Amino acid sequence: MIRRTFLALTGAAICFAVACQSAIADDKFIIVQSTTSTQNSGLFDDLLPKFKDRTGIEVRVVAVGTGQAIRNAANGDGDVLFVHSKPSEEKFVSDGFGVSRADVMYNDFIIVGPTSDPARVAGSSDVVEALQKIAEAKAPFASRGDDSGTHKAELRMWKAAGVDAAASSGDWYRETGSGMGATLNTGTGMGAYIMTDRATWIAFGNKADHTIVVEGDPKMFNQYGVILVNSKEHPHVKSDLGQTFIDWLLSKDGQDAIASYKVDGQQLFFPNANDGSS
Repeated sequence: MIRRTFLALTGAAICFAVACQSAIADDKFIIVQSTTSTQNSGLFDDLLPKFKDRTGIEVRVVAVGTGQAIRNAANGDGDVLFVHSKPSEEKFVSDGFGVSRADVMYNDFIIVGPTSDPARVAGSSDVVEALQKIAEAKAPFASRGDDSGTHKAELRMWKAAGVDAAASSGDWYRETGSGMGATLNTGTGMGAYIMTDRATWIAFGNKADHTIVVEGDPKMFNQYGVILVNSKEHPHVKSDLGQTFIDWLLSKDGQDAIASYKVDGQQLFFPNANDGSS
């Protein structure tokens, strides 16, 4: 009787231990609030398995526009924020929602348009002049209109050009309220100019008769940053696991993994964690 009781207790203890280990394993993941460009470009599909192989930590990505990603992270719906609108990222940290911010990588924005080029902007490296010509020609322009990092950058460009594009909403200026891939699909379908990050354009399959028409302006620089969500605001945040992911991104291994990701032989993102962070 004593032996049977001992065996039963031992069996129960083993089952409990196994259940605990399983629960710990199941919990070894983080949620990263990020942008559609990192997802649509295929970067995460390449990057995250390498990180999991190294650490055993699964990364679950919520890919939305930068504005929505920041709101989600501020609400505690994530452990790490990985986006591309530095002023908004810095505000996220100063408001107490993030621990600190670090540069990770960069690429650039471009404007693509139909080969017919009704605004005659092809070959330009001056985004302000190009947008002025597009507005003057009332040539179709498809905007994400979704408070994403790309949309925020586009609005800064229109402001620099002295054009109130929103006043022409529904006319030549069309706001899709969608991610970058969906906006490219809409824009190419309607023969519109579109501002996009270069990585998404390179990886995008449905280019139709569109090509890059404006590129190379320093104003189109596109920096990505990473931030650990503040566990003082949201105690459930997995700070240790989240910081492990950030440390890996900023390490030589992570930076090399970013640099090595290419589509059709073209590098999509350029690591710059060691060039200074804030």
